Amino acid sequence: MEKILVAGAGISGQNAAKLLLAIDEEVVLYDGDASKDREALRALFDQEDRIEIVLGELPAEILREVRECVVSPGIPMDAPVVDTVISKGIEVISEIELAYQVDKGRVAAITGTNGKTTTTALLGQIMKNEFRDVFVVGNIGRAYTSEAANTNHDSVTVAEVSSFQLETVKDFRPHVSAILNITPDHLNRHRTMERYCAAKLRVAMNQKRDDFCILNARDEWLREYAPHCPARVLWFDSEHELPEGAFVRDEMIWLRLDGIDEAVVNIHDMQILGKHNVENAMAAVLMAVAMGVSLDNVRKGLREFQAVEHRIERVVEKNGVIWYNDSKGTNPDAAIQAIRAMERPTVLLGGGYDKGGSFDEWIEACSGKVKHLILMGATAEKIRETALRYGITDITMVESMEEAVSTAADISVPGDAVLLSPACASWGMFPNYEVRGKLFKELVMAL
Repeated sequence: MEKILVAGAGISGQNAAKLLLAIDEEVVLYDGDASKDREALRALFDQEDRIEIVLGELPAEILREVRECVVSPGIPMDAPVVDTVISKGIEVISEIELAYQVDKGRVAAITGTNGKTTTTALLGQIMKNEFRDVFVVGNIGRAYTSEAANTNHDSVTVAEVSSFQLETVKDFRPHVSAILNITPDHLNRHRTMERYCAAKLRVAMNQKRDDFCILNARDEWLREYAPHCPARVLWFDSEHELPEGAFVRDEMIWLRLDGIDEAVVNIHDMQILGKHNVENAMAAVLMAVAMGVSLDNVRKGLREFQAVEHRIERVVEKNGVIWYNDSKGTNPDAAIQAIRAMERPTVLLGGGYDKGGSFDEWIEACSGKVKHLILMGATAEKIRETALRYGITDITMVESMEEAVSTAADISVPGDAVLLSPACASWGMFPNYEVRGKLFKELVMAL
C-alpha cells in the first residue's frame, strides 16, 4: 500500500496522522527536528504497525513509497522538505483538505485577517441552537482533522481557516464561506499582500452558484474580488445601508434578503465590544441564514454569546482600573479594533515577534485613546521609534510580562483601562498567544 507523508509532528501533524490511520491509511510522520522524542510520538498512536516516525533528514527511499503529503500549516510552501516532495511529483495538501475529504456533512468556513475566532465561535453557538451535530473547529481549539471522522450526513462543521491552510486546498468546498477582511499580516511568510490575499480567496475557489460567500463591503480587496467569486455573494457593512445583505441602522443589525427587511438584534443587546464585533456578528448572521438557521435561533445566539478568551476579554476591575486581555491581537489591525473598543483612558501593553508589517496605523489609533505605551519583545524598539514619529512620548520599555503588568499597575489610576493588545505574534517570548494571555491574567489577578 502507498503511504501518506505527514510533514510536521506538532499537534496539527499528530491529528492529521490519527485521522489517516482511522481511515486505514499507512502513514509516515516526519519532522525535521531530530531532537524530538521518537518514542513519545509513537506512543500517541494505537496503530503502531501502520505509522513510521522519521526525524531529521528525510530519506529519498521513503518518498518512493509516498503518494501524497499532508503539510502542517506551520511549514511554508517554500520550505526545503516541501520543495523536495513536489519535485518527486507528490501532491501536497493541507490538513483542512484532508479533513474535508473525510467530512460527511455540510461546511461553513471563515477566514480573514481578523475576527475569525470570534465569528467562528459565535456562528458555532448559533448553529447549535438549530442543529443537533455541530463541530466547531480551527485555531479555536479543536483541529478539523480531530473531528472530521465524527461527522455525519446531517452534521454541520463551522471551520476557522487560515491563509497557511488555504495555500494547499484542492477540492475544499464549503457551502457557505466568509472572508471577513484582508489587511497586512504574515508578510514574512507570504512575502506580498497580493500573495496573502490570493491565499485567503482560495476559501471560495471551488464554490458554485448555489453556494454563498459572505464579504465585507468596506474592504477594498474584497470589493475587487466580488465580481470573480463563483458563489452568490452576500455583503455586510457597518457604515452604510445595503440593497441586500446585513447592515446597521439606528443601532440595530438589519437583514435584507430577497426584498424583505428583518430587524435582527440591537447591537447593545450583544455582550461583545467594538465595531469590529458588530461586523463579525453580521457575518455570522448571514452565514447562519444561508445555512438554514431560523432568525429566532440567530437572535438567541447573538444575545447569549460572550467574548472569546484572549479577544478583548474583560479580566477584572481592581482599584477602579479595568484590565482587558486581547492577547489574540497578533497584528496591528486587530489591535486597532481593541483600542477603538476602549471607553476609558488606556495604558496599552504591546510588542512581540516581528512579522514584517508596519505599526503606523496602530500608533495613529492610539492618539486620544492611549495615555501610556508599555513595550516588550523583539518589536519594542521599532514600535517606540514609530510612536516618537507621531509625537507619542509616554513610553516605557520592559523585558517581561511580569514587568509590564507591574508597570501598568503603577501608572494606571481609577477610571483607566489597561489593555494587553500586542499587535504582534507571541513567538520569541511565548509559544502562542494563549500562553501569553493566560500569564497576563494570572499576573493581573495576583496584583
